[in-house]
Amino acid sequence: MSAADTPVKRRTLRERWQRLRQGEENPAGHQNMLLLIQLRWLAVLGQISTIAFVVLVFGIHLPLPHMLEVLSCLIAFNIASHLRWHERRTVSNAELFLALLVDVAVLTFQLYLSGGISNPFAFLYLMQIILSAVLLKPWSSWAIVGVTMACLAGLALFSEPLALPPDHSAGLFSLYVEGTLICFLLNAGLMVFFITRISTNLRAGDALLADLRQRAAEEDHIVRMGLLASGAAHELGTPLATVSVILGDWRRMPEISQRPELLDDIAEMEAQLQRCKSIVSGVLLSAGEARGESSVKTTLNTFLDSVADDWRQSRPVETFEYRNLIEHDLPVAFDSAIKQMLGNVLDNAFEVSPQWLSLLVKREEDLLLIEVTDHGPGFPEWMLNQIGKPYQSTKGKPGRGLGLFFVVNVARKLGGRISARNREAGGAQVTLALPLAAISLEDAADAPGAA
Repeated sequence: MSAADTPVKRRTLRERWQRLRQGEENPAGHQNMLLLIQLRWLAVLGQISTIAFVVLVFGIHLPLPHMLEVLSCLIAFNIASHLRWHERRTVSNAELFLALLVDVAVLTFQLYLSGGISNPFAFLYLMQIILSAVLLKPWSSWAIVGVTMACLAGLALFSEPLALPPDHSAGLFSLYVEGTLICFLLNAGLMVFFITRISTNLRAGDALLADLRQRAAEEDHIVRMGLLASGAAHELGTPLATVSVILGDWRRMPEISQRPELLDDIAEMEAQLQRCKSIVSGVLLSAGEARGESSVKTTLNTFLDSVADDWRQSRPVETFEYRNLIEHDLPVAFDSAIKQMLGNVLDNAFEVSPQWLSLLVKREEDLLLIEVTDHGPGFPEWMLNQIGKPYQSTKGKPGRGLGLFFVVNVARKLGGRISARNREAGGAQVTLALPLAAISLEDAADAPGAA
């Protein structure tokens, strides 16, 4: 993972988190707007069926042309809302507020044409108030309360009369009482159904906010660790060079040059020293160059085979089973961060299972799957739920537990994921899933400006 593009991604995550926290972006707003659209379609069906029932069964006169005009406006508005929010995914508080105002206005016009406040369906205003209390900010909810109060007051003064028979003493057989009961059932049923779904959306939005906050904090931690690693790599350059010179002088000393066992030890020390230099160079390269500039163009099988071979030669594992099931090779671009990510997973498995280790790579549709299996004690249950969290380690040493943290973040940057499980036969298995589109060069050659 390069330091050049990490701050950009970190700023993006932090900016989105700030927008979510301040309410400028509402992840649950889109789902709630879709629920309002569904509720509006139910209102359209309910109004059509109610008007038809009242006119045809009870013979009550209603201004049908005007009521159908209002209903047509509601249908047109709902169709426009569906088209708009089908494409756009972000819904603000103001947009939800305006949508509820339209619903209040339509209900007011229909009540004005059918008896005003004397119409038992005037209690449907309560639904709008409850929806606003759940969906909107406090000031918007109080605004809806004020608007509905003003509408009720206006309907008490101005409305078209509704010719209902004076049968209030008829109990349940009174049309007004029956209309009130139907209105109550509508309010209660719709509120339970929709508020339950709205609460689910709000909880999902809170979970997304918490996840973005956690990811922003992890990105900050990665930047700090990258700066620390870069500084340490610079500082290590001088002592490593000094050790290299001393080993060269020792090799030329007569008392050592004539003893083959000492020369073998010096050769091993020089090999390990060269490996340390390569690691330091890789850290500096990753910190100083953006992804793409330090990438290596190769093929998928060539890269995976070389990683497995290099790791096998540099680790004293007794049995290392490497299986490559990818039949169709393809050109890819890999940088040092991906190689370090794979090496980190293998190193973690080797620490708990130095006798046997398995590396399986395969392709499933557009995903590259890398499975690392060991015969160790497996992951504790508490750690399986916290894979990728910093400083979560089973080794009990301060400062450990960063390996899988970096692996998860590198995989996430590429659009992939990591999962871990304990095997029934013993040991653990860590699976890396990376989208081939993030590393493939097949489409890059067709892109504009591609070399």
